[in-house]
Amino acid sequence: MAFEMEEINDPSFLKHLSNRQLEELCEDIREFIIDSLSKTGGHLSSNLGVVELTVAMHKVFDSPVDKFIWDVGHQVYPHKILTGRAGKFPTLRQFKGMSGFPKRSESLHDCWETGHASTSLSAAVGMAAARDLMGEKHHIVAVIGDGSLTGGMAYEAINHLGHLGKRVIIILNDNEMSISPNVGVIANVFGTLRTKDAYLTTKRKIKKALHNKKSVTEWARNAKMRIKRFVMGRHYFEDMGFKYFGPVDGHDLKELTRALEYAKKLERPIIIHVKTQKGKGYKPAEDDRLGSWHGVSAFERETGRAKGKSETKEISWSQLICNGMIEITKNDSRAAVITPAMIAGSALMDYAKAFPQRLFDVGIAEEHAVTMAGGMAALGMKPFVSIYSTFLKRAFDQVHHDVARQNLNVVFGIDRAGITGADGETHQGLYDIPMLRPVPNLRIMMPKDAKEAFDMLYTAYQLEGPVAIRYPRGNVASLDPNYHNRKFLKPGSWEILREGKGLYLISFGPFLQKLVKLAEGLETDFGFSVGVVNARYIKPMDTGMLDQLASGGAKLLIYEEAAMIGGLGTGILEHYSQSRQSVEVHRMGVPDIFVQHGSVPEILEELHLSLEDIKQEIMAIVERS
Repeated sequence: MAFEMEEINDPSFLKHLSNRQLEELCEDIREFIIDSLSKTGGHLSSNLGVVELTVAMHKVFDSPVDKFIWDVGHQVYPHKILTGRAGKFPTLRQFKGMSGFPKRSESLHDCWETGHASTSLSAAVGMAAARDLMGEKHHIVAVIGDGSLTGGMAYEAINHLGHLGKRVIIILNDNEMSISPNVGVIANVFGTLRTKDAYLTTKRKIKKALHNKKSVTEWARNAKMRIKRFVMGRHYFEDMGFKYFGPVDGHDLKELTRALEYAKKLERPIIIHVKTQKGKGYKPAEDDRLGSWHGVSAFERETGRAKGKSETKEISWSQLICNGMIEITKNDSRAAVITPAMIAGSALMDYAKAFPQRLFDVGIAEEHAVTMAGGMAALGMKPFVSIYSTFLKRAFDQVHHDVARQNLNVVFGIDRAGITGADGETHQGLYDIPMLRPVPNLRIMMPKDAKEAFDMLYTAYQLEGPVAIRYPRGNVASLDPNYHNRKFLKPGSWEILREGKGLYLISFGPFLQKLVKLAEGLETDFGFSVGVVNARYIKPMDTGMLDQLASGGAKLLIYEEAAMIGGLGTGILEHYSQSRQSVEVHRMGVPDIFVQHGSVPEILEELHLSLEDIKQEIMAIVERS
């Protein structure tokens, strides 16, 4: 039978399907995901890998009474289909459309929202504590990938849950990948567990020998345990208070169902080790070892080629910074790069080829990445930490306590700064400026174009102490990284891109180019003389220029694609307040809300931060003058 995904309202129908029908359903779900994402883009490989697991979970458990927590959350598409949301897939990750992550406002079946890794187990412990205190009996199931177990927060939760002994089911989804190939000894431990053929063979023989027996004697149970410990060693998780079950074939519905039914009966925490194949059912994704099919744009299903790509002289900002760091490393023995599992995401593949011994992928461990950089800097290196703005929030204490407090020479490359678009509120890079501005010793910069980006890299490697360089998602006009006119940018130095009379726009980043054109158009159309200032140093600010603008009686309009509370505008107001200068300052920035998913232009329009909104604000200021 063929299943129509749009006709599924809730997962209760799974209880009545045979194993054969469940297998057919899994194939139909895969086909639906591949077809849908070829049109919209989204997270492909992670979802194709968990189809059978998700179907088995919904067959055995009773969501939404039983609680499913998905670590990271980029593998919830099968879950969304089975909970009645297939009809919303044409709007996936689009403005006002369906989120690509769990979303409590979308469905009662989404009990916990995720977007960052390694959070699921702590949430599960909290839910288990609440359940038990309230005298309830439902099950709590957390699905976490082996990549997420490189994050320390997961082990804090495992340690606590093992101590509490509460009834929680942890499904370890072991696909040997996170976004890119896993690193570290934890991955090696799971590799060992996966390949203990001697244990698995012996286990099968014991089960066969005992088949049809009415009972298993105490001797047989002890013998099984002795064999297991002899072949595998005393297992790590069992020593921490968990029952360990597995490895289980994550694409065998019978085996999955049996394991989950067994887990339901236990009155203690259990880890079910499930082995899956990321990208299963779509050959380009199955063959991918670099993470290229983790998150995709629209693609041609038959060939796997991305749709709508044309020849261009632009490259991504991430690739530009990678090119710049390659040139820096050629000429500076202090340079090295650290990234928390984002070699592909931050376009560091070329750096990995050029300097394999100087690139350190630490796994999904942002806190460790920052303090490791501090350790390197303490011995004379100057490491570059390539990290998304949203993930840097997880390492604030390390930036503050371990790096800035000791004034160590660490350069932070803050990728995806600003509005990031389709990944939505968990990934928006809007909060790093308010977070970092109060940190002593730390300088914060953002380039307007490729040349200024290279100038900032050059400058960062001349300065002492920590430096943060922000850059957005998206593309930038390419620049030869070998150019020799790199310029040192004096800390706290801004530049006037366009002189004005009476009103100045102050901003930073690539949006400045649009602001200059807007100012030119206003003068042509209305005779307004609006100046534009490149506040490339967000900290320290150019207080000399601010004083000069104040003394000339200029009105200021501060525009920032970042949280307005604690941002550049806040800093400017603080300066004028402390220096007791009376200046008319207007501000435009992201208000005190979480910003949903959508394209950057759609979000800017929704937040009243579009070019048209800026134009209207300028005209209102001029008219009031």
